[in-house]
Amino acid sequence: MVEVMTDKQFKTILEMVDMILDGCKDLDEAKAKLKKLIENQGTKKED
Repeated sequence: MVEVMTDKQFKTILEMVDMILDGCKDLDEAKAKLKKLIENQGTKKED
């Protein structure tokens, strides 16, 4: 099954990434924060 993302969902994701990046001092910190979020999403069970 293919899930389709709406424009609104995509915009929300980009806004969240923007907030994360805004609080980072440098690129390495930003990469570490995003990697941790991605890993956390991989461990959640789908309903």
